[in-house]
Amino acid sequence: MFRRHKSLASDRRREVFSRGAARSMLKNDLRNFQCLSQLVLSAGPLKAIPVVKHSKTVHFEIEILDAHTRKQICIVDKVVQTSTIHDVKQKFHKACPNWYPSRVGLQLEQGGPFLKDYITVQSIAASSIVTLYFTDLGRQVSWITIFLAEYTGPLLIYLLFYLRIPYIYDMKESSRRLRHPVVHLACFCHCIHYIRYLLETLFVHKVSAGHTPLKNLIKGCAFYWGFTSWIAYYINHPRYTPPSFGNRQVTVSAINFLICEAGNHFINVILAHPNHTGINACCPSPNYNPFTWTFFQVSCPNYTYEIGSWISFTVMTQTLPGTREYLSEQGLSDFHLALNSKL
Repeated sequence: MFRRHKSLASDRRREVFSRGAARSMLKNDLRNFQCLSQLVLSAGPLKAIPVVKHSKTVHFEIEILDAHTRKQICIVDKVVQTSTIHDVKQKFHKACPNWYPSRVGLQLEQGGPFLKDYITVQSIAASSIVTLYFTDLGRQVSWITIFLAEYTGPLLIYLLFYLRIPYIYDMKESSRRLRHPVVHLACFCHCIHYIRYLLETLFVHKVSAGHTPLKNLIKGCAFYWGFTSWIAYYINHPRYTPPSFGNRQVTVSAINFLICEAGNHFINVILAHPNHTGINACCPSPNYNPFTWTFFQVSCPNYTYEIGSWISFTVMTQTLPGTREYLSEQGLSDFHLALNSKL
């Protein structure tokens, strides 16, 4: 009897213990579920995993032939479709170091136009193999080098004539004759003109990063340096005669020259840093600066001021070469603009 009561008591203890363990496990599960639900709610909505699309990269093989002999020079392989002609020239330079990129001219067909550097290979490719024709453009120089050489030369050449070095004029005649004040004023105006050119080339104008054949440098320097020598020879000559109307003619012309130089500078600054409001705007608008009001009459006031400068210089010195200097300078400027626009 005693054993039976003892076994019943042990069974009840086990049952109570098992119920307590089950209740504690349930509470733990509820706590874990509550923590998990709070974590999910704080993380926000689930984001869909983006599907990665593996696009197949297309490579081109470019065969470069000589434009004259049609012989194969090299093959540029593994060219991606987004590569440009400039990238092809860089790889061609690695294969053939004798020709640097600015010297390389590539054509899609013999006798055709040279391909621009920004053209992509995909736009000209009809298949995975592209044939291009190579032409050696010769020695190339940058546009900034051309402009600096053209404008530095006249500045130094005029000063050589102004100093009357013995190899140009007779020393006895130079020492015997005194210079007229207009000679000093002409040297000052001429130096101001080309110093402005040099400073604007370095700090104002946005010169193209392209290159041009060396012959254009020789041609430009011959024009600028030659006409500067011509005009400087007559103005600084010991037998130079002053203007017919005296100081009045010199003063009015000098003031007009300085005004035109200032106007030319302000116009060049506006053309280099336009404040366009529309996408299709092509000409800047005049502002509070009175020198920019010439935009109401002409589209390129910088040429108008340039004409005024050289006409004033010609009247001030009363020499014909001043007009010739202007004509040669304007013609060469138009020539440079035409070449620069082709690059």
